[in-house]
Amino acid sequence: MKVSQPQIVDLDTPQEAEIKKTTKPLTKQVISTGFSINALLNKEEKTEDEEEKTTVKADNLPQNHFTETDLQAEWSLLLKQLQKKDTFVFNAIKSFKIIKSGENQITVLFPSDSAKSEFDKVSREFFNHFKTKVHNFSIEIVYKRDVENLKIEVMTKRKIFEKFVQKNPLLKDLDDLMRFDLT
Repeated sequence: MKVSQPQIVDLDTPQEAEIKKTTKPLTKQVISTGFSINALLNKEEKTEDEEEKTTVKADNLPQNHFTETDLQAEWSLLLKQLQKKDTFVFNAIKSFKIIKSGENQITVLFPSDSAKSEFDKVSREFFNHFKTKVHNFSIEIVYKRDVENLKIEVMTKRKIFEKFVQKNPLLKDLDDLMRFDLT
């Protein structure tokens, strides 16, 4: 009986290994069952294409009148819900202004593109709910950048006091006398 000597392999020098390739699959052929995920995904893609081809005639849909008050009430309701549910989106869109600019037109004034992208997450749900509530399905939404209210001013105690001093100059004398801490 021969005893084989152990081979010494140097790990520092790269050695080329021969890669063996097969011509036949190593696993068995998969037998199709009644349910296939690929078929389901392909079916969903086809239905999405069919839905895009479907057009809705606006002539038959109701076009009832709605007021600015209706719009502002629904907007404040959305903001209250978002404040509890998703504070990140709420903080992004709380400075938006929604105005009824025509009989069937709503103008959305937004401060920045990043805030608008957050609004896009909830806008479809909001406008669908609003259209259903007021029974007007021909509402057009127009987005405009609001450059005037881009900056939200933080009111400090000093700024508040200076506004009051403009209204009542005697407060300045009182501040000199009492030395208020308005930091």
